[in-house]
Amino acid sequence: MNDLKPQLLLSLKDYSREKFLKDLVAGVIVAIIALPLSIALALASGVSPEQGLYTAIVAGFLISALGGSKVQIAGPTAAFATIVAGIVAKSGMDGLATATILAGIILVLMGLLRMGSMIKFIPYTITTGFTAGIAVTIFIGQIKDFLGLTFEKSPIETMEKLEQVISCIGTLRLPALAVGALALAILILWPRVSARIPASLVAVIVTAGAVALLGLPVNTIGDLYTISSAAPSFRLPALSYATVAAVLPDAFTIAILAAIESLLSAVVADEMIGARHNSNMELVAQGVGNAASAMFGGIPATGAIARTAANIKNGGVSPIAGMVHAVVLLLVLVLLMPYAALIPMPCIAAILFQVAYNMSGWRTFLQVVKHSPKSDTAVLLLTFFLTVVFDLVVAIAVGLSLACLLFMTRMANVSSVKEWEYVEDTQDDQGRLKPVPAHVMVFEITGPMFFGAADKIPHMDRETDKSVLILRMRAVPALDITALKGLRRLWEECSRQGIQVVFSHVNEQPMSVFKKSGLLDEVGADNFQPNIDAALERAVALRAEQQA
Repeated sequence: MNDLKPQLLLSLKDYSREKFLKDLVAGVIVAIIALPLSIALALASGVSPEQGLYTAIVAGFLISALGGSKVQIAGPTAAFATIVAGIVAKSGMDGLATATILAGIILVLMGLLRMGSMIKFIPYTITTGFTAGIAVTIFIGQIKDFLGLTFEKSPIETMEKLEQVISCIGTLRLPALAVGALALAILILWPRVSARIPASLVAVIVTAGAVALLGLPVNTIGDLYTISSAAPSFRLPALSYATVAAVLPDAFTIAILAAIESLLSAVVADEMIGARHNSNMELVAQGVGNAASAMFGGIPATGAIARTAANIKNGGVSPIAGMVHAVVLLLVLVLLMPYAALIPMPCIAAILFQVAYNMSGWRTFLQVVKHSPKSDTAVLLLTFFLTVVFDLVVAIAVGLSLACLLFMTRMANVSSVKEWEYVEDTQDDQGRLKPVPAHVMVFEITGPMFFGAADKIPHMDRETDKSVLILRMRAVPALDITALKGLRRLWEECSRQGIQVVFSHVNEQPMSVFKKSGLLDEVGADNFQPNIDAALERAVALRAEQQA
């Protein structure tokens, strides 16, 4: 447990007034950026506006205080929007809270079990595919508000929303489109005017003012939602076995996605500041933050790459910046939240359009498609397609399964069992140059020997005058039970024909398998030699024993 120390404790050892001022400024700026995003992401998730702020306040504070990264900023993110909306529609707010608490417990266990390195087991093609897919689902989900459409139904799935957009396009309202276009223009152009003041905040203020002053017939947040300015309060969901069983798959999805996104964000932050985060402590903090968020009315949270980058660019140097960001958002919630009712829905849609565009990584997507092997491209496109048409759970499950199958195929292809070319059988010094006694045959085994490559282990069903078989295994890093069974079968076939088997240069992992299975004792420890020269000497000794 010694390595599970929050970065906050380490940062406070040499903390100074200058560092606090940097964190204070960065925290305030990040809070200004997070304000409209938290509201927009809450609405995209099918919950009330203040719940996005509850998440940024509670989870943001705890994850910064307990996390393993110096500068990570946590809160609601776009990756969770469609998942949360689906859980709310299916199981209600109690179901969402239960799933989020369970996800928090799973994340804490992942951290305690030192699973922080799990990110390396998620192929790049899968993360690229589902990230782009989530971006598309967010984009499709906001077309309704951007165009001011009136749907005939209340669709949940992405493809159902797209169907409603097409069938109800005739209900388009030009004032809504104009407000949305204005907000989008501000989001695109304002960074050229000022990089210090967030474009999303400017868009919110300008469009809210335009709608209120001109009396435009455009839906605002206040028209659709009742907004509370109360601070987060503790409330446990109504727990039951049926609810837990129903949302457990969603809890695993939330936990895995939170782990992947938070660790990705922490890696990006490390590259920007030249530091190294504690991935296991980060997972524990994510778990505590998510569980607490659910208990105080929030939704799932994770590390937010854009807000983390903004924190770094504005001078944040320790977790205190993230804690300041949460406190500032709490003050805004209590003092200014009623004014959020004036924000037009097309402006929220425009903000989420930009979020979707930024997270889509379309350049990276096209680059992977263009330069990757066809098998990797297939995994990418399938993950993307399943995320958009079905959901993230199906996409990750199928994508990982396909990626594992492709990996095993590649490993099987590089594994081989070949007989040596002997000196006396070659000409012009081609082939193996090491002399081999006439009564000996040598087989070179290369690559991991697992169930996918076990069929390459040969049968000793041929007529031969050889009396010793050497199996050279220096290039075999790993051996599984299926391949072991194949080697045992080969040894038994040789024994029936009076052929002795000698193993050469068996590496550590395969040797442990031989020992545990008992094959080492059956073959005889003397028939396991450290290198090919010793194995050939053993073959000569065996020949002498046979002739004695």
